Amino acid sequence: MSSYPITIKAFGEQAILVQWPSEVNDSILEDIIQFTNFLKRKLEGKWELVPSYNSLTIIGEANNLNLIEIRKSIIAFYKALDYTEKPVRYLWTLPVCYDSEFGLDLDEVSQNLNMTVSELIQSHSENEYTVYGIGFLPGFMYLGGLPKNLETTRKETPRLKVAKGAVGLAGKQTGIYPQESPGGWNIIGSCPVAIFNVNTEEPCFVSVGDKIKFEAISRATYDLHKIEAEVGIYKPKKVLLND
Repeated sequence: MSSYPITIKAFGEQAILVQWPSEVNDSILEDIIQFTNFLKRKLEGKWELVPSYNSLTIIGEANNLNLIEIRKSIIAFYKALDYTEKPVRYLWTLPVCYDSEFGLDLDEVSQNLNMTVSELIQSHSENEYTVYGIGFLPGFMYLGGLPKNLETTRKETPRLKVAKGAVGLAGKQTGIYPQESPGGWNIIGSCPVAIFNVNTEEPCFVSVGDKIKFEAISRATYDLHKIEAEVGIYKPKKVLLND
């Protein structure tokens, strides 16, 4: 039996948006991921399914989708969802160097939050975060579950260039820039591991619903992991969550 009320509406000519209650929590996200996996087995034809936060976008190839028929099918599928099959989720541990060379906003953020830099780093690295969405840039993870003492506003003036691997804070979230781009998040460190690589079988090894934990590392270890990642021998630590 399904857990939540859902709404279904057209999202352009080629997509359908399925929405859950407007809340951000792990229970709703797990329901969305379970339904996503269920639809992958049930839908006929080519569809792209994009889960995030409290919604699922279903993208088809045809223009002018028949919303009435698709809506009936989605409701029927959701009612038939088998909750005994838990989605596979991992806890990934990713290294971060918080040296001042990388943590461009560490001092400013720590002062604004009435913390020392060491306290900020400890709080950021001892917490586990949920991947609620992947977007903005390929492989950009929106990580929820930021401790309240680390919540901070975006920068008033975004940077025109944020380095690949930069770890940032904004609002109630943290994340890693998977490539160089403009950005308004507060930069506190750098991750030497590529989150998105178009040349691999799975360009983004992390999935929505996974957990992320950051491990504080020295500059020397950062340089080592960066070389290992570039030659393809670095393997991020992962633990199966629903084992």
